Amino acid sequence: MTGPIDFAAVFDRLPTPYMMLDRDLRYVAANQSYLDTLGRAWDEIAGAYVFDAFPSEGESRERLEASFLRARDGGKPDHLPLIPYAIERPAHLGGGFEDRIWSATNTPIPCPDGKTAYIVQHTQDVTAIQRLKEVAFGRGEMAMLQDDVLLRAGAAGAQNEDLRRLFMQAPSFMAVLRGPEHRFDLVNNAYSQLIGWRDVVGLPLREALPEVVEQGFVTLLDRVTASAEAFVGREIKVALQRTPDGPLEDRFLDFIYQPIIEPDGSVSGVLVEGSDVTDKVLAGEQQRLLLDELNHRVKNTLATVQAIARQTLRGALTPEAFARAFEARLLALSQTHNALTDSQWAGAGLRQILGQELAPYDPARIVMDGPDLNLPARVALSLGMVFHELATNAAKYGALSSESGRLLLTWRVDAPGMLSFEWREAGGPGVTVPSRRGFGSRLIERSIGGELRGQVAIDYEPTGLACRFTVSLDRVF
Repeated sequence: MTGPIDFAAVFDRLPTPYMMLDRDLRYVAANQSYLDTLGRAWDEIAGAYVFDAFPSEGESRERLEASFLRARDGGKPDHLPLIPYAIERPAHLGGGFEDRIWSATNTPIPCPDGKTAYIVQHTQDVTAIQRLKEVAFGRGEMAMLQDDVLLRAGAAGAQNEDLRRLFMQAPSFMAVLRGPEHRFDLVNNAYSQLIGWRDVVGLPLREALPEVVEQGFVTLLDRVTASAEAFVGREIKVALQRTPDGPLEDRFLDFIYQPIIEPDGSVSGVLVEGSDVTDKVLAGEQQRLLLDELNHRVKNTLATVQAIARQTLRGALTPEAFARAFEARLLALSQTHNALTDSQWAGAGLRQILGQELAPYDPARIVMDGPDLNLPARVALSLGMVFHELATNAAKYGALSSESGRLLLTWRVDAPGMLSFEWREAGGPGVTVPSRRGFGSRLIERSIGGELRGQVAIDYEPTGLACRFTVSLDRVF
């Protein structure tokens, strides 16, 4: 069987803050949670007038005192859902005043004659909740805190936890900077990830992120604090150290610096909120480059088609011959374009291009000796036309025009990035030097020597034509 309940012990062990005042608003009791929350010992406040123990002037003092008097004189509990009230920190904690936000219920305790003998206050420090509310919803939603849920310890704790989870897991980066030094007060996970998971809470910006000082961000924050006007940045470039002792890394950010304005109009800090849009910016730059490149390629392709048409017409004896030769050359150009499209214009394989141009002929009569190479787009387009002209000439006049002829194709890459290629024909009809330079030879010389700035030599050896050329695979045109 248990003995009488020790209500004094129960009161002292309650996990949430409680204190008791007499009719004159002097302390008669306080539990340990209350003393811990305010950083005081009982012997410091025992019997003290509440506003001597925690002095304040202005609206906060008036609101709290009015609540005490309503509870005392009206005999009914009085609620203060939200009240800013600065408390004086004890000397051993550094002294000075600290701005805090509270939620309180003042309950009258009557004596036998029905008059109020004592006032019991249940109070909650909701400073962290309010700051998270500001981050999550903006200061305009301050009134959302003013409901009964904040008057219950369990619900207030749940609200605190929910808001902290919302803040920490938000996809956009968030931070709260306080005071003239822009000292980090709150930082969520996305912000921590952005700055390389550095421990910055409690540190001024200059010390926490020294690399941003010379980039003008401290000056910008000073301006927001002084003007009480928000700053909105779009695709702002910032260099950040995202790994310990690592190099600075450029990131592009959309963000807002929102001043935190107190009821008296002063700016106590800045809310930072934004998104890392680096991937979007780089994708946009890549898209612009691709559009410029596409425009360049279209112009080059049209110029090539124009040259093909002009030269083919000059060498054709009949309209039908022109149509056949022009169509074949456009098809060769189209095939190379298809190969490049398959790789998103990252290049095309040398063997792939040769295979396309030599596909109509017996592979047993074609010997290829050389490594497979990925040719840059510009090189692939030019060599596709060159191989088409050489194959067409071999089929009409050279090695592929007879059953015994063969093609011997060899190539190698010499440093630094130079392709050396030889097209040699053997076993075909005897070769004589032509009396005039045809379109094929002019196209080869223009493609290799002009467009690719390489060197080319065509030898009409009696045993078979030989074409040798060298081009750079590294040069940017």
